[in-house]
Amino acid sequence: MKVMQVLPELNSGGVEKGTLEIADHLVKQGHEALVVSNGGRLVNQLESSGARHISMPVHKKSLFSLLQVFPFRRLLQRERPDVLHIRSRVPGWIAYLAWLSLPQKQRPRLVSTVHGFYSVNFYSAVMSKGEHVIAVSNSVKEYILKNYPPCTADKITVIHRGVSTDFFPRGFTPSAEWKAKWEIEHPSLQNKKLLLLPGRITRWKGQEDFIRLVAKLKEKGIPIHGFIVGETHAKKRAYLDELKALTQSLGLEREISFLGHRSDVREIMSISSITFSLSREPEAFGRVSLEAMALGVPVIGYDHGGVAEQLSALYPEGKVPALNESELFHLAETLIGDFSAPKQIVAKFTQENMCKNTMDIYLNLVNA
Repeated sequence: MKVMQVLPELNSGGVEKGTLEIADHLVKQGHEALVVSNGGRLVNQLESSGARHISMPVHKKSLFSLLQVFPFRRLLQRERPDVLHIRSRVPGWIAYLAWLSLPQKQRPRLVSTVHGFYSVNFYSAVMSKGEHVIAVSNSVKEYILKNYPPCTADKITVIHRGVSTDFFPRGFTPSAEWKAKWEIEHPSLQNKKLLLLPGRITRWKGQEDFIRLVAKLKEKGIPIHGFIVGETHAKKRAYLDELKALTQSLGLEREISFLGHRSDVREIMSISSITFSLSREPEAFGRVSLEAMALGVPVIGYDHGGVAEQLSALYPEGKVPALNESELFHLAETLIGDFSAPKQIVAKFTQENMCKNTMDIYLNLVNA
């Protein structure tokens, strides 16, 4: 079986990570995995797994991107995949229109994954047009059924994004070399509680809430240090400057560090007292919160979207009413002083389960 996945770019993020995990699983099961994108830093990792990357400019949010429909049609005719899996809206439209233009007997089976609570409009509707649709959480399934009624429940399967318990084992300890380097980079953290907010720099990820929380905890005399980890897109650099200005205005230059994109988030999570998920809009799933809980690290998150589903199953004491900064402060203050570890990861939140269930959808469609 040959499976072609399509997404904008391969740089960072949950969509990209899931794409690589499915490609790797396909290759290990003896199938052929292709990924079409505009490229990025994860291409080498993809290709090292035995999957193949095809570079096409399918990433730009512009009507001119529709000029890629016929090149993509030629690509489908040349590669003849058994399954075409679309994972984002712009490449989704390119791939869907190319697929639709083929004679019916030449079309691969079409799968789409709804990774987010997209704005409800014609543009987003393409993500509900798969012959089978994967929703990354129960919240996302409800969103699809409510907003895109042509997509019925029998066409939707909920497959939670999964965490690798091999890569994120409970009780993980960083290497001595990593610890030594970390202590050199951050020499003033001794006897401090480390708080972590992972996520790309963007207004809805809750960095401002996190900064104000650190300020309140500092006022209480609690010895803490906050780390904001996540890359900054070129278009978001002005917002990063705003966050740094807020940090300075609150006198937190020594209590908050902006670490940018990191490849060692697992290690940073493992030494943190609490990981936070403070997205101001519901997350469709929220992979980093699950990764932290897999390590046994407590998570405090706003009680909405996919993160709420995770917390309800694994760490209900970490839920905070959405956008309630007063409750956020009180819970953080409580858990810093006395917290228990999350429950063990259940099967539905594992990478193994995600890959197996996705493969079952592919095979069922191809064999139908």
